[in-house]
Amino acid sequence: MLNVGWMKGKIALRQAMTAVLVLTCCLQGGCRAEAPWPLWDAYAQKFMDDQGRVIDHSGGDRTTTEGEAYAMFFALVAGDRSRFDKLVKWTEENLAQGDLTARLPAWSWGKAPDGSWKILDNHPASDADLWMAYALCEAGRLWKYPRYEKLGDLMASRVAQQEVVLVPGVGTLLIPGAEGFHPDETTWFVNPSYMPPQLLEYFAKRNPAAPWGSVLESLPAVVHTDGGFVMDWVKAGGSGVQASVSPAKLVNGPSTDAPVGSYDAIRVYLWLGMADPNTPGVTAGMQELGGMMAYLKAHPFPPQSVDATGKVLSPDAPVGFSAAVIPYLHTLGMKSEERTQSDRMIALRDDKTGLFGRDVAYYDQNLALFATGWTEQRFRFEKDGKLRLKWK
Repeated sequence: MLNVGWMKGKIALRQAMTAVLVLTCCLQGGCRAEAPWPLWDAYAQKFMDDQGRVIDHSGGDRTTTEGEAYAMFFALVAGDRSRFDKLVKWTEENLAQGDLTARLPAWSWGKAPDGSWKILDNHPASDADLWMAYALCEAGRLWKYPRYEKLGDLMASRVAQQEVVLVPGVGTLLIPGAEGFHPDETTWFVNPSYMPPQLLEYFAKRNPAAPWGSVLESLPAVVHTDGGFVMDWVKAGGSGVQASVSPAKLVNGPSTDAPVGSYDAIRVYLWLGMADPNTPGVTAGMQELGGMMAYLKAHPFPPQSVDATGKVLSPDAPVGFSAAVIPYLHTLGMKSEERTQSDRMIALRDDKTGLFGRDVAYYDQNLALFATGWTEQRFRFEKDGKLRLKWK
């Protein structure tokens, strides 16, 4: 005959042991999200090594600060402290000469022509710097780990000192890096996707004396074009803000290429779509994106590239572009168009890897992680830019 009392006691003991293990895990900083995030785990398995290096296989197995910074954000959203710590450690040791308090990280690391693995470009990249500083500050706050929070604040201060400029007649702008984006006394090059409004507002609230609020005020002018599509690059100066080709294409003189909105610009729709609508600059920024809204009412998927007039240069965008516009469409209340993008993602999901697209491209997965993490409500940005997480 079953001893009910004995069984109840055994169940209670198991529950107590489980609670102790969970508490121990949390005290050691190893708590994971309440619900697993399969896409993050699949991404880490494909693109991240055991040391905490994020590897872009389509880019010659290089590592960029963008990849490290985005992965820190995703690890925080997942409550994955173990991977987060590894990402910070690898970045500091390999991209910042062992000290992120002393310098901003070099943006590119990989295999050099002589076969050695090392820093390939020592210059920092302001978008990665800002996302990394944000992930560190929020990790410190949410995991109650002051070192990360202070490290993030120091990084943000250095970005403000080295990568923020006042452009006469335009306003305060975040330029891509301290060098190479100011070719003459009256011209600065800007990448609009480097200015996520939720991050700018977050740092403006953390340090009101810093220029972040002024940078945020410039966002609508930076994303504006007559065609209603954001450009990858703009130039700012005495004549205002104009669409431009990449400054890299102007190194040897004028370029015959036209400015485009493509792989960089697609992130602007993502940042604005994910932001709290009450965050300063978001509503005004969204009003500048009417070209994409009109296009998606008439076409199933976003274009891969457009010019400043709104002319489509290439209609065949990869699956990551569909992911990126989902929060944008959701915010606009375009439910049918949002569902079309979601259906495309489901249809292009690889059952073996759990990732998206036939070629499982690195950049597509990053856009998908942001978009699906947001739509699954694993994270939300508050009005002041702070994170609200599912596991917290």
